[in-house]
Order: sequence, then structure tokens, then C-alpha cells
Amino acid sequence: MTTAVATSPARTTRRWRGFGPLLRIESRVWLRDFGSVFFGILFPSIILLGVGFAIPGMREPITDAPPDSIWYGVTPIATYLPTVLAMAVGTLAVMSLPVTFATFRDKGVLQRLSTTPMRPQSLIVVHLVINVVTTLVGVALALVVAQLAFGVVRPTQLGVVVLAFALGMLSMFSLGMLLSAVVNKPSTANAVGSLVYFPLLFLSGLWTPGPIMPDAIRQVGQFTPMGAAAQAMDTGWFGDGFPLLQCIVMVAWTVVLLPLAARLFRWT
Repeated sequence: MTTAVATSPARTTRRWRGFGPLLRIESRVWLRDFGSVFFGILFPSIILLGVGFAIPGMREPITDAPPDSIWYGVTPIATYLPTVLAMAVGTLAVMSLPVTFATFRDKGVLQRLSTTPMRPQSLIVVHLVINVVTTLVGVALALVVAQLAFGVVRPTQLGVVVLAFALGMLSMFSLGMLLSAVVNKPSTANAVGSLVYFPLLFLSGLWTPGPIMPDAIRQVGQFTPMGAAAQAMDTGWFGDGFPLLQCIVMVAWTVVLLPLAARLFRWT
């Protein structure tokens, strides 16, 4: 019993010994992929700039809403920002991450890695770290662009916005890991990811953000991870309540999908 306790930390250390070099190598490989860099870092800012400058009236304050509405006096482009931030997370979680693991699985990378001292689990954590950091960089850039280009108002409840964003990341990356667990070819990952991603975009309000979102879309969207994240950030940004239902929905998605992804994950 004593021997097992003594050797367990050493075994764990050996298992993760190559994590740093693997992270550096995979990060360099990822940076060479222009598509990942573009959609992960630049795309949210480009969407904001395109919508803000190409569509008339997006930078004019909303005055036709009731004076006691959370939207009164807010610019339409500001109401678009929470949805863009949710989209930034979903793009990497649902579209990029499954393709990466499907490629590894299709080329036998995971199978070969399992025969070396480096555990395959390390590769999962490495790419989660890469995608999470990329998401944070893309979101930070979008926030800077929004402030410089449009002077977007600051959140009325910063803590709620941060909590909603964090839960959105957990729920959407849990969904991405589930897709990563079951797809075995890059083409399949692209097809399945698209079938999931674009309905999520629609229900999150990408085409009907904030005050122009129909009630039916809002009601359905609040039960999806991306829609719940966008609506919760809306409340934290412009409102004074707490998005309890949306937070519960995101926690539920995470609690269900993450263990399921771990159980279904295949190395070959």
C-alpha cells in the first residue's frame, strides 16, 4: 500500500513529462494553418467590422424601443457583440477541434502515440489549451476592435458576462469533444460540424441579434449552448437581472456531454 502511494506521483510525472515540448510543437503546427488562425483570431473582428460599417444604422442608437427597455439608447452593433463572442467560441469548438482529432485518428497519429511514453491524453489537453487560448485571443481582439471602432458600452454586470462566457466555453467545448470522440475522418468532421454549427448560429441570433430576435427563436435558442451563452451575455451586458435558466442550460450541457465524450472517445 505504501509503495503504491509513493510511486503514484512519479508515474504521473513521467506521464506528463513531454507535455511542454508537445505543446510547443503542436502550437507551431497550428500557427502554420492559416484557416485556424483566421477563423480563431481574426474572424470575429472581421464580422463586427463588416456588420458595423456595411449595414446602415448599426452605429445609431436605438430610439424606437420603449424608454424602459434594456435596448433603448444602445447601438445595434453593441447588441451584436455578445452573439459574436459566442460564435467565436463555437467556431473553434465545433468546427476546428473535431477536424483536428479526426485527422489524427484517420492518419493513425493517436494509435502511434499510444505506443510511446507520451500518453494520448496529453494530445487532447494540448489541443484544448491551444483552442481555448486562441478563443481568448480572438475574443480580446474583438472587444478591442468593438471599443475602438464603435465605442461599445461597457457591461452593466461584468461578473455575469464573464460567468456566461466561461460556461459557454465549457458547454461548447464539451460538445466539440463529443464530436471529436466519434468522427473518424476530416470530411465527416466537417460535415457533422457544419450540421451542428450553422443551426447553433441561427438560434444564437447571428442573423437576428438582440432586440430584433423573434420570440420563437429566443425560446428555442436559450436551450442550446451557443444561444444560452449569447442570451446570458446579453443580460449581463445590458440588463440588471441574472440569466439563471441559461446558466443552468450551459451547466447541463457540460455535465452530460463531457463525461459522454470521455466514454466514447476512440484512439483508432
